[in-house]
Amino acid sequence: MEPTLVYDDDCGFCTWWVDWAARHADLRIVGFSTLTPTLRERLPDDYADCVHLVTDDAVYSCGEAVERTLVRTDVAGDSRPVVDFLRQFEDYERLRERAYRWAADNRDTLGLVVSKTPPARRNRDE
Repeated sequence: MEPTLVYDDDCGFCTWWVDWAARHADLRIVGFSTLTPTLRERLPDDYADCVHLVTDDAVYSCGEAVERTLVRTDVAGDSRPVVDFLRQFEDYERLRERAYRWAADNRDTLGLVVSKTPPARRNRDE
């Protein structure tokens, strides 16, 4: 399976972010509104609470999904060894998830700075 980024496709900030990620990494993008039953089965029950990166071997959610997506991008350079080192520390994981939750809780405000019309809204308007 091609690595798949699953996100809230009714959110302008989220749409902007996954569009950026798709331009800089080899990823398939799937919105919550277009989940297939097979992909949905791989996600946690509370999947709508955050973004997910689904690979052949695992499902990464929230801050870890963002981190692993960023490491895959062509702009991250050789950041993988640094991130692998940081993952050894609980404080790093706590900080990563806290930063993700802050961004998720403030995505309406962040969307005032960077946003893209979400596919779910485009489909409703057509």
